[in-house]
Amino acid sequence: MLNCNVLIVENDKAMGELLKSVLINAEFNATTVATIIEAESAFYKADYDLILLDWRLQSGAGVEWAIALKKHSRYKSIPIVFLISRGEEDFIINSLNIVSDDYVTKPFLPKEVLARIRLVLYRQGKKQTACRIKYGHLTLDTEERRFSIGDKHLAVGPTRFRMMEFFMTHPDKVYSREQLLDHIWGHKVYIEERTVDVHIVRLRQTLSEYGCGNLLQTVRGIGYRFSLAA
Repeated sequence: MLNCNVLIVENDKAMGELLKSVLINAEFNATTVATIIEAESAFYKADYDLILLDWRLQSGAGVEWAIALKKHSRYKSIPIVFLISRGEEDFIINSLNIVSDDYVTKPFLPKEVLARIRLVLYRQGKKQTACRIKYGHLTLDTEERRFSIGDKHLAVGPTRFRMMEFFMTHPDKVYSREQLLDHIWGHKVYIEERTVDVHIVRLRQTLSEYGCGNLLQTVRGIGYRFSLAA
């Protein structure tokens, strides 16, 4: 098993300790600091595989620090997952693509935080353990590239697999076509928004064969949501 070191930069002490406890219980090595100065000091004591960062840290200095890290030859490869408040998603998606590898919205579920962190590490080639994401009766194994509903294994192409990976780690939130393009295909790739609709229809058809088509919901005038709630 690979020991993954996570640096938590959160000025809310209770929140920082909660995150640390969640990570340690999941067999990560976690260090919590409250300021940028403490974070930079932590770099002299250990190497980190991922930074969990409150973007509002010190009146916005957290963002500036993240930008500086991405420009630093030694630290630019360390993925950063931002901690943001509900309602701030558009700021992250539209303004921080350069420095943010993903984000977690407060309040959060421990399993959501772990899923996001594991996926980011997986994409970096730093696997802690095999990453199995569960949502209702659905299971996604990112190591074996296998998608299952109950005990049935479904054959889905690479794009729809990435789409399921995104939706299952970002449930209950509405995303526009543009946002889905950025997250699933990448913001540097030009693809027509209509492509999202095509993949959504095909994915919903696959899910419907197993009675799960209602999980992938159209929010008229906005985009799409993946949710157990009707």
